[in-house]
Amino acid sequence: MSTVAAERGRARIHWGRLARRHAWTAGVYVLLVGLILYWRTIPAQWGTFDVQSLAIDALPFAFAAMAQAVVIISGGIDLSIGSMMGLVNVVSAKYMFDATTAQPVSFREAIVLALVLIGGAALAGALTGLIITVTKVADIIVTLAMLFVWGGAALAVMQIPGGGTPLEFSKLAIGYTLTPWLPSGLVILAAVILLVWIPIRRRRPGLALYAIGSSRNASFLAGISVARTRIGAYALGSALAGMGGLALTATSGIGDALSGQYYTLNSVAAVVLGGVALVGGVGGLIGPVAAAFVLTLVKSIMILKGVDQNWAQVIQGTLIVLVVMIGGLALRQRGKNL
Repeated sequence: MSTVAAERGRARIHWGRLARRHAWTAGVYVLLVGLILYWRTIPAQWGTFDVQSLAIDALPFAFAAMAQAVVIISGGIDLSIGSMMGLVNVVSAKYMFDATTAQPVSFREAIVLALVLIGGAALAGALTGLIITVTKVADIIVTLAMLFVWGGAALAVMQIPGGGTPLEFSKLAIGYTLTPWLPSGLVILAAVILLVWIPIRRRRPGLALYAIGSSRNASFLAGISVARTRIGAYALGSALAGMGGLALTATSGIGDALSGQYYTLNSVAAVVLGGVALVGGVGGLIGPVAAAFVLTLVKSIMILKGVDQNWAQVIQGTLIVLVVMIGGLALRQRGKNL
């Protein structure tokens, strides 16, 4: 009987700790559901088109939030995410469209190019991480410099919007799976989280990522290669940003060197709203994805309500400030209870 009681006690402790750990993420999803329920009451005929439009608008934003979350969890920050998205966007749009025949390339060629660009983005992120670890210059300074590097490279590739993409490739982002109520963009996001993030998160690289975000000194003493982990974090974050650039290509159908400007600072906002601590070591990718949809939906609701679009940034900024304040008070209260 005592053994059974002990096992029940351990189970209660486990579920309680699990609930505390994911309470913020659950709250973001509750907020998202509440906004969706309110959003449904605004259009006269709300339906599958509205759901697909939301997924299309939020897909690049969600990838940007995931990319930023990985870097911030490791204790850094990446201000070059938007420029990397713009660079991948213009390169993919340029080479997925054959200018000589004025026709897009085949779907197979587009997929191969997409994989090459994701790999190239990962190498570019690794280079950024290497510069940071070797020079010991602050992340914010190096990534700000890389913002101009990738932005200039994007303009060199394509000065004015153009290019194109195969219809089959675009359908990966703007189509649907099985039913019009399930946009393909949501399936892609779920696949990336399940096939890329969760395997990394549950193994040594993911544990090292959280460890260096919590304390680099303690991680070094525990035998973790801090430099290698930081480089890996930037590589993974840049690879996710590359996916965001491909999402921009698929959803818009063209390339634009300035297309990623919106996502750099907004990715930080989504990360904060998604429950990732800016000091590192806390959070995940599921919360920032929901936060990206929340921020996109808030803007869409305001447009439908006839609110001036210039107020969107004001309301989003106010929302982020409130979230940070609530999070800070919660952490302070938790510290008192400990």
